[in-house]
Amino acid sequence: MANMTLSIPEELYREMQSHSEIKWSEVARQAFELKIRELHWMDEVLRRSELSEGDAERIGHKVKHEIAKRFLKKGHGGT
Repeated sequence: MANMTLSIPEELYREMQSHSEIKWSEVARQAFELKIRELHWMDEVLRRSELSEGDAERIGHKVKHEIAKRFLKKGHGGT
């Protein structure tokens, strides 16, 4: 098995030390495996997609616009 070295913020490290019963390397390994599975799934979806890059960009902008409208409607506009 390969080894990896990570850099994490000092505060996070202190929090992790306070829970020494946790195998943090296992937590990290599981997170890496989950992310890889997600990436494989996304690659497969993209491989089968008939949308162009422009189509995907337009849909993304529309989704962001609708989310912003909903957010502002609920009074989170900061005004």
